[in-house]
Amino acid sequence: MVDRVLIADDDAVQRRLVENMVQKCGYEAITVDSGDAAVEILTSPQAPAIDVVVLDLVMPGLDGLGVLSKIRDAGLSVPVIVQTAHGGIDNVVSAMRAGAHDFVVKPVGIERLQVSLRNALNASALKGELQRIRHSREGRLSFSDIITRSEAMAGVMAAAKKAAASSIPVLIEGESGVGKELFARAIHGSSERCAKPFVAVNCGAIPDNLVESILFGHEKGAFTGATDKHMGKFVEASGGTLFLDEVSELPLAAQVKLLRALQEGAVEAVGARKPVKVDVRIISATNRRLLERVKAGQFREDLFYRLHVLPLTIPPLRTRREDIGPLLRHFLMRFCAEENRHIGGISGEAVARLSQLDWPGNIRQLENAVYRAVVMSESDQLVLDDFPLATAPSAPPAAPAIAEPLLIEPAPQFVAASEVPIAPMTSLANLPMLSGSGEVRPLRN
Repeated sequence: MVDRVLIADDDAVQRRLVENMVQKCGYEAITVDSGDAAVEILTSPQAPAIDVVVLDLVMPGLDGLGVLSKIRDAGLSVPVIVQTAHGGIDNVVSAMRAGAHDFVVKPVGIERLQVSLRNALNASALKGELQRIRHSREGRLSFSDIITRSEAMAGVMAAAKKAAASSIPVLIEGESGVGKELFARAIHGSSERCAKPFVAVNCGAIPDNLVESILFGHEKGAFTGATDKHMGKFVEASGGTLFLDEVSELPLAAQVKLLRALQEGAVEAVGARKPVKVDVRIISATNRRLLERVKAGQFREDLFYRLHVLPLTIPPLRTRREDIGPLLRHFLMRFCAEENRHIGGISGEAVARLSQLDWPGNIRQLENAVYRAVVMSESDQLVLDDFPLATAPSAPPAAPAIAEPLLIEPAPQFVAASEVPIAPMTSLANLPMLSGSGEVRPLRN
């Protein structure tokens, strides 16, 4: 849950001072002594996720501007706070043009650094939220839109990214509310089929007598009530991805025809004379143990092996509690915008208690809890009483815990006079009042 700050400075003393201040502000600090080492951590898939970078502008080898350039070339959106002992206005302009979020002068005070870090985190969270909303509306979610900091999710994310590079069938397993459809959309949005349709079908919500018609289509007059021709979800998703949610709920009769469609790459609509070729990538999901349903005779074994080519199991929220903080921030910002509420954050007591709950409904339950709190709260900060689930008698006993309050509104930024960057005046800027002949210069000069 703690945000990570990467500190890059070749001066060991300054590096240690900033590290101590970052830790006192409640963040996790990672230090490196060069620009190349900073770029390596930021771009390595095995390295921990970095939320903010505190970057020295003047370093041997790859300097701060070079690091900013490589961050921009890599397409990273991490905010960067530049620090340097050289406070000229030219340095400020160069750093800001290169993509820096803020600029501080050495030696920076802890109050100034804390404000800068908080502003950078809030701006980054807001930018990420706007990006997720835009991608969701455009139907092109990617893995960068999945909010997670958990080590338990690292393997799942890595396997899903590899799956996105091919057309391999994927079976996503996990409890209700863990985000199976979000993963399916991220796989589609990161694949070569991203420009084609993503069609989601909830197999558990389709009546048994309509499954075949909805999936494979029907001809006009094929059965009573078929007044028009319907192409079916397979044809609708041709060239793209078909997401079969709750695939375990398909009736056995429909499973036979689904298996045939997967084997032959063609579907035959109800009442049609010949099959139609389709090019569809299949991603299926279930909240049940599909293998147990196979053993119980409720799911075809041959279809199981057709779907279970690359299984992904998403862990429940109770096993990755470090994701609760970022998710709280995400939902709070989203619902404040949707409901036009001005709520500045969540108290530390509430964050600590919410992080201890088991959340049997997983992310969906957490989302609904924040939604209710935003609508019902009468103050500018959510407190423990705004979450009845956390204070209910049936809730598990609270263990002693301390957490930083979660703030989403940037605090006013005060800069000490000693820290304001001042550009040294060059000799070219000095103009004597008297000319060479001893006369007073005109005002226009």
